[in-house]
Amino acid sequence: MIQLKDVHKSFGSKRVLDGFTLDVPEGETTVIIGYSGTGKSVAIKHIVGLLEPDSGEVWVDGLNVPELSRRELYALRARIGYVFQFAALFDSFTIGENVAMGLRKQGELDEREIVERVDEALDLVDLPGVRERYPAELSGGMRKRVGIARAIALRPKYILYDEPTTGLDPVTSAVIDQLMVRMRKKLNVTGVVITHDMRSAFTVGTRIAMRYQGRVRWQGTIDEIHTTRDPLVRQFVEGKPTADDEDVPGGSTNALPDPR
Repeated sequence: MIQLKDVHKSFGSKRVLDGFTLDVPEGETTVIIGYSGTGKSVAIKHIVGLLEPDSGEVWVDGLNVPELSRRELYALRARIGYVFQFAALFDSFTIGENVAMGLRKQGELDEREIVERVDEALDLVDLPGVRERYPAELSGGMRKRVGIARAIALRPKYILYDEPTTGLDPVTSAVIDQLMVRMRKKLNVTGVVITHDMRSAFTVGTRIAMRYQGRVRWQGTIDEIHTTRDPLVRQFVEGKPTADDEDVPGGSTNALPDPR
């Protein structure tokens, strides 16, 4: 299980996380939504130790991530796949070499086993036969799928997806969404997805958490978000420029994007 407890994080004078608390149940996909460019990705970078909190706790499977040694952190990362926003493939490496990077770093498999694992991962994302090609030869959507293949090649317990459909057309985005659903159902992978695309969130998520002003303002199931009376959540989900008058704290009808 992943838990972030009262996490605070600032960069200079800019507070990005301000008491961020979230539980990620195993076997589900938790989607973190919120306004673009306000630091949603900062939260998941704490899960793999790419960032450390100024205060608060980050736990994965009973391990306090900020307190892990380098060796322990590497062992933890072997159980967590990370799909970067723009795939983050190395252009000078073949697709097979890109997918195999984590496996080679682990050093637990011989070359034949690595090739088998790479082919297996590429088959799972519907990209058989591309192992010897280069990223520049693939479309944007195919490169995103390679990024997912690289994550699942390690057979992780968790996968973190950072804006996986950004920059893709609607049809390609739908393909990526279905792949994320497949990972959860076929591999029993627990997922955390960062997005502001509500169509994608409703497709891939089993739970949704909305980040606002540095913390989780609301969280619940897909059914619950459709019936919530929280005006700011409704505004975001429905794409309205202002929140409804009813139930707005302090009587304000405007909900400006989170400045953090």
